[in-house]
Formats: sequence, structure tokens, C-alpha cells
Amino acid sequence: MKLSENTISVLKNFATINQNLLIREGNTLTTMSAMKNIVAQAEVEETFPKEIAIYDLNEFLSSLSLFSNPLLQFGENSVLIVEENNNYNALKYFYSDPSVVTTPSKSITMPETEVSFNLKSSDLTKLKRAAGVIGAPDMSLTQQGQDVMLSVCDKKNDTANTYSLDVDTNGTNSDNYRFYFKVENLKLIDGDYTVAVSSKNISHFKNGQVEYWIALEPDSTYEA
Repeated sequence: MKLSENTISVLKNFATINQNLLIREGNTLTTMSAMKNIVAQAEVEETFPKEIAIYDLNEFLSSLSLFSNPLLQFGENSVLIVEENNNYNALKYFYSDPSVVTTPSKSITMPETEVSFNLKSSDLTKLKRAAGVIGAPDMSLTQQGQDVMLSVCDKKNDTANTYSLDVDTNGTNSDNYRFYFKVENLKLIDGDYTVAVSSKNISHFKNGQVEYWIALEPDSTYEA
């Protein structure tokens, strides 16, 4: 099996969420952060032949980078990584014990959502960059008059710098809400997203075949 560039990008992104990964048989990859506040799922073009547990995903990706065109041959206890057209250039990478790997035990059913909007890739980049520049740990989604604003801020400091931009929602049942995210939890692959937010303190970000469920902060508020 040869992994596509898209799948490699997904694996690199998943490594920022959790250093280990359980790949189940099939073409769906899922991961969950150690704090269980981020779950990600991706449909990839490859079909994996068996369940594979990887304890250190960054190490596995670094192993792949040792080859110009790596091919994967899955064995019972390990995967053999070989150079295409040169089987003598090879690395045997042993699977981990699945019991030491953090992985979602069941799929997430998104509750009814109160707010949904489209988030452009350029706006996501601006928010992340602004958060880094001004040292903002939080992101808020609020209604301000006729506008819905996404802001990066420090919710514990009223005098801290804030960067905001407006988003177009697809309707809401309330004009009185303030949903909080941790900026550090926005571990998203670059791209355009459809976003749905529930007052049950969970959000859903979807970009093509990749989707994320990200927990909101407990002090988020919503009034119907």
C-alpha cells in the first residue's frame, strides 16, 4: 500500500491531536485527544487491511520520511516499510498494544444545533494568526446586534486585546449567546468549514472528508 499525500496530511494533523492512533480495518481514521475534548474523523482513499495500533504517530511519520516512495506491507505484528522498486531498503515498524492507545470507543451523535455558519479558510488563518500575535487563549462566538462575531480574546481579562471578524450564520433561535472555545483546541486542517454549534457545549467542524467535534468551554451561555 502507498499512502496518498492527502492521507499523510491527515495523519500529520491527527498527530497534533494525539500522539498515538488506532487504525481500524477499512478506510476511516479516527482520533481523540487525551483530554477527550477533541474527536476527529477522516475518510481516506486507502483501505487498511487490519487493525493497527501506533503509539508514537510522529515517529511513524518520520519513519516514512526516510523513504522517497514508501510502500507499506502489513504483517501480523509489524508493518514493513520499503522503498518502491527496492525491497532491500526497508524498515520494520512494530505495532503497539491497542490497550495503551487512546481512541474513541463509539461514534459521536451531534445534538440539535442552535447556530451554524460557514468559516472560510482565510478567516480561520486570520483568527489563528491573531491569537498568536496578541496571545489570546480563547475564541468566542457571539451575536452583536445584526452581526455574529468570531473573536479571539482572553475572556478572563476585560482589558486584553481582541481581534474579531463577522460570519454569516444560517439562522439561529436566539440573539443572546456566547459560545467559548479554547484556541489550542482548533487543531484543524486548513480549508473551508461548515460549523455547527450546540448549546450542549459541543461543536462540529466539517471540511470535505475530514470532520472534528470540539468541546466548548463550560461557561458558554445560550438563551432560547
